[in-house]
Amino acid sequence: MRNLFTAFILCFLFSCHNEKVLQLPEISLADTNEVLDVSHAYIFYDESKPDSLELNRKNLIGTTNWLINVDKRLTLEQAIPQVKFLQDKKRSAKMHKNEAAKNYFTCSNSSIKNLGFIDFTDVVYHLNSIEPSYLKPKPKESGSIILYYKKDKSILKFDLFNDQIISRGLFNSSNLESEPSNNIILSFDKALSFQDYITYKVEIKKHFPKSITIDKNEFIY
Repeated sequence: MRNLFTAFILCFLFSCHNEKVLQLPEISLADTNEVLDVSHAYIFYDESKPDSLELNRKNLIGTTNWLINVDKRLTLEQAIPQVKFLQDKKRSAKMHKNEAAKNYFTCSNSSIKNLGFIDFTDVVYHLNSIEPSYLKPKPKESGSIILYYKKDKSILKFDLFNDQIISRGLFNSSNLESEPSNNIILSFDKALSFQDYITYKVEIKKHFPKSITIDKNEFIY
């Protein structure tokens, strides 16, 4: 079943006849390597369109797991509003809803030479910078860290305590174990490619200690 499913996806994405080409982001680690009971949406990179993208969501079924196939060449400014639109559509559905169904980004997993899937079901996207009202530490937290992933591939870190920035500088993941804060808020430059975004998401899951809580809210600025 898995091999047939994979062959269908690859045939759809890379056929040179009537179908469009969609380049999946490449990863070396995935949340899962098999998802059953699925339906698909495709966000194509299309230079002929004014916004350089095309969304195909005709085959989505609300009660299934959704596989969102995003071309890695798109920027976050192009792709994330479409992803957010799909999320909002599923969350606002009033009938025929499956609370157990999840949303995944489809990727090419180089470690197994097959497809891999990144779960983003609980992520809440904000298409703006982080607002001051959001920076208040949650109960029982010693503070928060904001990580800004910039277009030039640098990562800025802001330490917050009692709604105030107490320090700032470049981020070094090797220092995370000694951080007093256990909540991290992620913010990404809208000019980053979708490939860059997925790469960062995999690195975060791989390198951040389990004691660190990654806030479900993500900001695209």
